[in-house]
Amino acid sequence: MAGYQDLQVWKMSMRLALDIYKTTTTFPETERYGLTSQLRRAAVSVPSNIAEGHARDSAGDLARFCNISLGSLAEVETQLLLARELGYAERADAEKLLDQADQVGRMLRGLIRSTKRPPTNP
Repeated sequence: MAGYQDLQVWKMSMRLALDIYKTTTTFPETERYGLTSQLRRAAVSVPSNIAEGHARDSAGDLARFCNISLGSLAEVETQLLLARELGYAERADAEKLLDQADQVGRMLRGLIRSTKRPPTNP
């Protein structure tokens, strides 16, 4: 099996985390230890849990850690909605990030489903 860095969902979640870091640089300084920090940590948690689950070398662990990633992704979405409503993130930027999060979520759910399928014999 390929390494976690070869997984498209990991690559996309890394891109999401990087984009969130860039977006949060414009948040108010008063949010440095609040929403900025929380959003960044949740975003970093998504690819980190994918990597950890993949490294455990069992389908059950991968599925469990992907489910944790889904939880972190829900945090990201909630915090982005809050940032948008507070005017910390431009509406267009927030929508782009929310679209990325949605795509990562769909890919994670697909990966979880694939871990539950019986292996095929060649």
